Amino acid sequence: MYRDDDLHPDDEKRRQYLVNLLTIGAASMTSPVLAQAFWGSAPKKLPDDKSIFSLEGDVRVNGQKADLGTRIAGGDVVSTRKNSEVVFAVGSDSFILRSDSEMEIEGGGFFINALRMLTGSMLSVFGKRTGQNTLTMNSATATIGIRGTGIYMESEPGLTYLCTCYGQVGLYAKEDLNDSELITSVYHDAPKYITDRATRGTRIRSAPFKNHTDAELKLVEAIVGREVPFGIESELYKGERREY
Repeated sequence: MYRDDDLHPDDEKRRQYLVNLLTIGAASMTSPVLAQAFWGSAPKKLPDDKSIFSLEGDVRVNGQKADLGTRIAGGDVVSTRKNSEVVFAVGSDSFILRSDSEMEIEGGGFFINALRMLTGSMLSVFGKRTGQNTLTMNSATATIGIRGTGIYMESEPGLTYLCTCYGQVGLYAKEDLNDSELITSVYHDAPKYITDRATRGTRIRSAPFKNHTDAELKLVEAIVGREVPFGIESELYKGERREY
């Protein structure tokens, strides 16, 4: 199971720096300024001919080492090696793929209709789908239907962690599609573990909030020209919020 100390040190350093900034009264800083302190450049919508906002370490697209000019689209496999990370967008969807992760993108051109999280962790936000255009996301133990939302996922053999940061998802245990939940979240309201073995009749159980921040959500929304549905004060978020 993923633990907080499994994170790359630079990930935790970014998170702690943000908390320190806010603690000493930097909450008046704008979100772009905060993101610039993290990633070295202020976030803005990526140009149409760009896919990657930032990358560090060894990032691969279809097995080839990526750089800031690499394009990413449907049919590609994006992977990161140890101590590596990439922030990128495909159409109206954007991602932070963390260290030691691999994700397969399915779709036509720059429209994604399915994702397969093979291993590792990622934070993502998705543009709204209409009609039958639900995006399907798969891990080893879960299938998730998405119309437009922000999520954080960790995937390993036998276990998936999913936080629906905001929006709505249909969550299904892969071993039994009747074992399911419809999750509607305003603000990290219902993190879940999905396992490959049932306990008390279900493979889905409650989980803690962990390993991702609102600053990261603001970044990935910004590079596709959107904003998160909450304010800067929530950067100090520490756990699940149950009251709406």
